[in-house]
Amino acid sequence: MLLPDYRVRQRDYLLEISRAITAQLDLDEVLRRILRASTTMLVGQAGLIALQGDEGLRVRAVYGISQAMLDHFSPLLTDISIRADGDLDIPKLDEKIQKLAQAVDLRQVVALPMSVGSEFVGVIYIFRTYGGSFSRNDHRVLESFADQAAIAVHNARLYAGAQRERKRFEAILEHAADGVMILTPDLQIESFNRALSQITGRRAEQTIGRDHDDVIVWRCCAPGADIHAALAAGWPAPPAGERPTDTLYVEGDLVRPDGTTISVGVTYAPLLDAKGDLVNVIANVRDITHFRKAQEMTSTFVSVISHELKTPVALIKGYASTLRREDAAWSPETLQQSLKVIEEEADRLTTLIDNLLQVSRLQSGAFEVDLSGDVALDQLANRVAENFRTQTGKHTIVVDFPAGFPKVPGDEANLRHVLDNLVGNAIKYSPNGGEVRISGTVHDDKVCVSVTDQGVGIPYDELERIFERFYRIDDALTRKTQGTGLGLYLANAIIEAHGGDIWAEGKPGEGATFTFSLPRYPTPSML
Repeated sequence: MLLPDYRVRQRDYLLEISRAITAQLDLDEVLRRILRASTTMLVGQAGLIALQGDEGLRVRAVYGISQAMLDHFSPLLTDISIRADGDLDIPKLDEKIQKLAQAVDLRQVVALPMSVGSEFVGVIYIFRTYGGSFSRNDHRVLESFADQAAIAVHNARLYAGAQRERKRFEAILEHAADGVMILTPDLQIESFNRALSQITGRRAEQTIGRDHDDVIVWRCCAPGADIHAALAAGWPAPPAGERPTDTLYVEGDLVRPDGTTISVGVTYAPLLDAKGDLVNVIANVRDITHFRKAQEMTSTFVSVISHELKTPVALIKGYASTLRREDAAWSPETLQQSLKVIEEEADRLTTLIDNLLQVSRLQSGAFEVDLSGDVALDQLANRVAENFRTQTGKHTIVVDFPAGFPKVPGDEANLRHVLDNLVGNAIKYSPNGGEVRISGTVHDDKVCVSVTDQGVGIPYDELERIFERFYRIDDALTRKTQGTGLGLYLANAIIEAHGGDIWAEGKPGEGATFTFSLPRYPTPSML
């Protein structure tokens, strides 16, 4: 038995709309199709769909209504509510339709809510130009289209929400500080963020679709942690009798395309579906170069400080124990010499402790210099030179400053620390003696002070690193010479705190020159 013509048309319209919804066409286009089909099926002349938003109902689609006529329909979009039986409650509807008929000659209306479950998403209106009323069948037909419109709106909102979440996830992924890549279960790369490009030296477009091992190339890595071996063993499911592990961590040196290496730690985390099957592997890659350096620095600190503390403590204890012996009678000269050694080693301990305290203040941000005073650097250099002349017989210490050398704003005690360190190093690294010259020059906006020696010099590639904390040149003389590698680090910090610069020049075997500059006048940061 054939369906009546209008049933066939209704079915065809609904099929067309269902396909449009499935094809994820633009929501406005889907609503226009629904409105055209509804108006045609109900033999109407006009129609509109209004959607519920934060500010109430707003027209989203129209049929047979010009833009200029829309204002006349505004009363139909206010004070609408849903009754307990699910129908619309539109106060004074007859009165509103009479006014509408006077303006645009539409005399009959049917309106149905668009709802998904208990959620009211909008309203659909169909208008006719002639009087009378819509039949029960008209209501059923319109109801089917209203349901389709509600589904379309609901799907569009779900899709828009999913798109927002996707974009948010992509933004978080792209701008994360750590490198992140998303892998398939067989370790093909699906996503590769900007930070990982910087870490690995590879552009994202070069990596998508490639194998994990094409990008994560280890020069060396910690033994016993391998993503392939873990997957082959059934990861993330644990072997029988073992506790489950959510993540796998691998650490090592990664080879970049240019042949350089970078220390990284990679954390692999599984993404499972509802059945517990592996969908993706999320790899978080972190540059641990600074962490490694911090570990090395900590190790160096412990080694250097323990050595530097042990030597003076051992000497002090040795000489004190010797002097306390009751079976020996020491001459005044021996007593004086022994007490001098104890005093010198105690001074070494005091200097070491002071340096460590200064470093601690630097690390905590509590290091400050008093820039309110005026420092006469030429006079300060003379006092430093006089002090060191009593400590060495092999070196000639010369002070060379022009007459009228200007005073500069600064912290005299800290600047004395800088000069003491530079002159002390010049003597220490000139084991054969020679001249140590402290000189000053005046420029328009700054003064410069240099300490020059005739010692072992500095290799070119070491010039920048010698101001690093705990760094010492690795040569035979340095290994025999006491020091913590803190002096130049502190000198650099002090000069920078004064708004100046410090640098070194020299060649192996040709001596070295250390120079620092200071502003002649207070800078804004000093005020």
